[in-house]
Amino acid sequence: MCEYNNLFTPLTIKTMTLKNRVVMMPMGTNFAMESGGISQEHIHYYEQRARGGTGLIVVENVCVDFPLGSNGTTQLRLDHDRFIPGLAKLCQAVHQHGSCIAVQINHAGASAMSSRTGMAPVSASDVPSKSGGEIPEPLSKEGILRIVETFGQAAARAKSAGFDAVEFHAGHSYLASQFLSPTTNHRTDEFGGCAENRARFPKLVMDAIRKAVGPDFPILVRISLDEFVEGGNSIEDSLRLMEHFCQEGDLFSVSAGLNGSLQYQIDVSSLPDGWRSYMARAVKERFHKPAITMGNIRSPKVASEILSRGDADLIGIGRGLIAEPDWVNKVRAGKTQTLRPCISCNIGCAGNRIGLNRPITCTVNPAVDIGEEYARRKIQRPCNVVVIGGGVAGLEAACTAAEVGCTVALLERSQQLGGLSAYLTKVSEQFRIHSFLDYLIYRTQHLKNLFALTSHDASIETVSQFHPDIIVNATGSKPVLPPIEGLKEALEAPGSNVFTVSGVISKEQAYADDLSGKTVAIAGGGAAGVDAIEFFTARGANVTIIDRNPQIGYDIDPITRCNLQNTLKNRPVTPIPNAVLTKVTSDAFHILRDGSPEVVPFDYAYICLGMQSDAPLLHDLCEKFHQQGTEILNIGNSARARRMIDGVREGRGILQVLERLGYFAVPQPSFF
Repeated sequence: MCEYNNLFTPLTIKTMTLKNRVVMMPMGTNFAMESGGISQEHIHYYEQRARGGTGLIVVENVCVDFPLGSNGTTQLRLDHDRFIPGLAKLCQAVHQHGSCIAVQINHAGASAMSSRTGMAPVSASDVPSKSGGEIPEPLSKEGILRIVETFGQAAARAKSAGFDAVEFHAGHSYLASQFLSPTTNHRTDEFGGCAENRARFPKLVMDAIRKAVGPDFPILVRISLDEFVEGGNSIEDSLRLMEHFCQEGDLFSVSAGLNGSLQYQIDVSSLPDGWRSYMARAVKERFHKPAITMGNIRSPKVASEILSRGDADLIGIGRGLIAEPDWVNKVRAGKTQTLRPCISCNIGCAGNRIGLNRPITCTVNPAVDIGEEYARRKIQRPCNVVVIGGGVAGLEAACTAAEVGCTVALLERSQQLGGLSAYLTKVSEQFRIHSFLDYLIYRTQHLKNLFALTSHDASIETVSQFHPDIIVNATGSKPVLPPIEGLKEALEAPGSNVFTVSGVISKEQAYADDLSGKTVAIAGGGAAGVDAIEFFTARGANVTIIDRNPQIGYDIDPITRCNLQNTLKNRPVTPIPNAVLTKVTSDAFHILRDGSPEVVPFDYAYICLGMQSDAPLLHDLCEKFHQQGTEILNIGNSARARRMIDGVREGRGILQVLERLGYFAVPQPSFF
């Protein structure tokens, strides 16, 4: 019997009956073809989540008005009949697994970019949708009515393609949101001013959609209920607006945030599971219609409790289903410890798509479009694999190799598995990393052909005992310690309050729960330094962070950057960019800021000036084993210090090595 039975009760909304209460939220992927058509890879991506048991899949936003309303470079389109056949194949692929499928129709408005569309963006007023964005052209009444028609036409095409429902996007700083929000709508005609006027455009759109699809076809509405920006709509403001345009809505997808509050729209990791559920409850109580809630929901226990309280009728999971396509099936089978957990890092998904205009990937799931299908393959002859290093790269390599039939010995010199990531959670708000480490360790412990040996410092003699066919060196990285006066002495001094990430375990007082009145100085304003700001200020410390770059957080994803701006504004943080650390004493940094000397005092100092590869045994391994024909891989940070996403991907890459060496009987490159 499943522990969370209320997640698996059906729900009927007009002509659509969902087999369970889990909804895949719409998330841009950059998987579409340049033409705006759907690719086979894209279909497989959604089918994988349907196969995993998801009740309703809401396809990422599609363009109703190309190119003016485009969002991104490879966005799906529904502005012409020629896109119907491809989307029909998508619907068929999802339906064969018993899942329902909806599509989100959208116009980007001022969030479109002229560099991509070749046209000036349009909006309610001449107000950019984000700080530093392009100034859009205010739409005429004729332009508004033309766009309304495109929404109705797109909805009709969606129904023809076989979708079970259509979702109108009225949030997240897209065109409808730009009319609804007083921050972007400064009009004085019938489309601006009071709530009824600002709701007029979405009201016309909803009416056009209903006319196009008929009375029985379900319509979803996505709304940013709380905009979380100064001068923006509050919950009560949004509820008042919805009264004017949501009569035809059958199901409400209750989100939050605008471009200026992106960390509440695409949740930062520090926000708790299901934190938005009170918003869905507010919508349900006002309109007496079903609602979806979402927001860092990873735990089935939290999801079940939300339903039990009546806060929402459906549980929306977005990035969690990128990380774990089989979330629903695993929860239903009681295999919650095998869930690959999203850590809300926003690097492979939002960071790639929004920040870099790349297709999405995932830090914890190195095969977004195929999930665990690789494990169906088995090697056809014996293979001994020795993995040196029990960080995330080594753990992924060891587990993957064992899952396809290799005999694996994992050697870790410390007393615990997890490597650098286990230390990072000590001085970082990235607490969700723990759940990923727990998942990797659980995999390790439940593979009978994988032998994880902690407190084992690898040597040539030790490795030789396992007669390896493949050796994976994943020994990780160590902190960069430049030749700065006093730094080495400060780190090594007994009782020193200067520490690096790898030395944090011996400085437990520096990450106590209460650091009120303490001053923390951070050297290094990259991703690790930004995490440390969140960690120490959350515990009451006053933080000063220095970096030689002109911007603190120069290498972080867009969501973390947005949250950083909020932190710098609202917490006791003193950023000092363009600063060079010249000397470290037991209680102060000596710096040059724009060439002028300054002293930065501290109670505790955290050195995060970068990491460098640490592969002390690699040379000897190559000398000893290459001549024996043993394959040697150097992966993760021991090859080059980077992010976790790279180490996990390279750990899974052992499949490609096994393929190349002929261990699989029938090559199936599509699994890789």
